[in-house]
Amino acid sequence: MDIFTAEHISPLISLLLIVLAGFTSFVSAAFGAGGGLMLLVVMASVMPMAVVVPVHGLVQLGSNANRLLLSIAHLDKPMLLYFTLGGLIGAGLSSQVVSDINLDSMKLFVALFVIYLLWGTIPEFNKDSRLGRLLAGLITAFISTFVGASGPLVASYLHINHYDKLKFTATFSSIMTLQHSLKAVVYAGLGFSFWQWLPLTLAMILSGAIGTWLGIKLLKRLSVARFRVIFKVILTLLAIQLAWQGMNVMLT
Repeated sequence: MDIFTAEHISPLISLLLIVLAGFTSFVSAAFGAGGGLMLLVVMASVMPMAVVVPVHGLVQLGSNANRLLLSIAHLDKPMLLYFTLGGLIGAGLSSQVVSDINLDSMKLFVALFVIYLLWGTIPEFNKDSRLGRLLAGLITAFISTFVGASGPLVASYLHINHYDKLKFTATFSSIMTLQHSLKAVVYAGLGFSFWQWLPLTLAMILSGAIGTWLGIKLLKRLSVARFRVIFKVILTLLAIQLAWQGMNVMLT
């Protein structure tokens, strides 16, 4: 197991992260989203924060790419296009200021926004607005660079569009694949060394691929109503956990 430990974590923690990557990919594939944030919370508790966001992003890149390949026939291509254009702008902006931001302090904002979109009164707007989609792509890509938690924001936005479960999974996975790719480029440009974390990352991606395959199988058997309820509950619980972390940072 030494090959997976890099210089900061023990073999036991490495094994935990590899198994957890499979489980959280299963959660995201079966219930639409949530696994990435779950993995982020655990990684942040056992790894130095300086490496959590880029390494988590690389693992999620592999997980979402696998999920996309298994559901690509249901992809909303126009939605992906606008998120791509907005994401390029957001990633470019984030690369200019990422070194000056307290990453942990943004968790509370992300959590409250997700809870509002899930349970609050949704404002009236044109769901087919090109500008709205562009801004959603820009904002979520920008935030992803700092906290690695853009998944709930993207999921909440897509939830408002009332996709069926397979279209949601395909479109969400495509957007997250894009955003994690952009984040990897940003951190590589800032000098982050991905190579020492590559063995652990590849093992987690392989574990995630297995979890994704199992999750997609379960997804096809879930009723739409049950899918939406489970989806909202999982995201809400994870958002509460994220809010708690953000509050602790702000109070210390």
